[in-house]
Amino acid sequence: MTGSLPPLYALRAFEAAARTGSATAAAAELNVTQSAVSKHIRTLEAYFGCRLFRRNGPKIEVTPQGQILAAGLKQGFGQIASACAVFGSDRNVLRVKAPSTLTMRWLLDAISRFRRTDPGVDVQISSVWMDIDTVDFTTEPYDCAILLGSGSFGAGIASAQLFEEWLIPICAPALSREVGRALDRYELIHPSPDRRDWRRWLKGAGLAGEVTIARGQVFDTLEQGNAAAIAGHGLSIGDLVLCSSALADGQLVLPVPIAVSTGDGYHMVWPETCRKLRQVQRLLDFLRSDLPEPVQAGIEFRKM
Repeated sequence: MTGSLPPLYALRAFEAAARTGSATAAAAELNVTQSAVSKHIRTLEAYFGCRLFRRNGPKIEVTPQGQILAAGLKQGFGQIASACAVFGSDRNVLRVKAPSTLTMRWLLDAISRFRRTDPGVDVQISSVWMDIDTVDFTTEPYDCAILLGSGSFGAGIASAQLFEEWLIPICAPALSREVGRALDRYELIHPSPDRRDWRRWLKGAGLAGEVTIARGQVFDTLEQGNAAAIAGHGLSIGDLVLCSSALADGQLVLPVPIAVSTGDGYHMVWPETCRKLRQVQRLLDFLRSDLPEPVQAGIEFRKM
């Protein structure tokens, strides 16, 4: 593949000249002579068989064809620079991608405890909203991630489950006395735009068809659903583990004590070629020992 490409130094010179608008500025940036930059540009024009710049005295202007090439090269060199920065970073810094609700409800506190027990590893969390949890280690600057899924994350990816997902209705204490199982009389809170959490719980609880899930308020995350439920705006669906602290504090209660397993779970994932495998394993071992204790008393657990 590399044999079909023009010289990399010529591409780099052209990208710099197009970005700066000057062969002189490009030469200074690349620490070469102006004539070398001009020669590299002529090499590319001969290679592609088209003009990449219009020359007007000392000034140069990128042609439409040159603008297309320059845009692609700018993105490509940016990715190369990012990859080199990540690869050359401190080996004791572990960059973790994680869903926002998991981060707020457990991971931040867990990482604080981990730092006290293992100060040799600096964990940096990137908490991001993901409708469907994914990570691409070839383009994203992470060493590992915690994702919700079935446990199959693709070729070249290793994973270890932290805990299962158990969905259960949640609401404020004042509302729970009125609910019973008459769910259709109360405002529903959907913590996912496609309303999948209520749909899966109703099916697993044997109540599909008894509640219209087309109604209610729609949010992006479990955390937003938790907050709306705590504020008394209706019934939401929560993850039993991630709601454990709010349940223990009395902010939330379980109006219908039926927990439904979706078959998914939260997994730590990392590339099989991870160069920070030792640090990943140390974090994994700690997180497995630090999992929240979910409420179990009086709950009926059902598998889908």
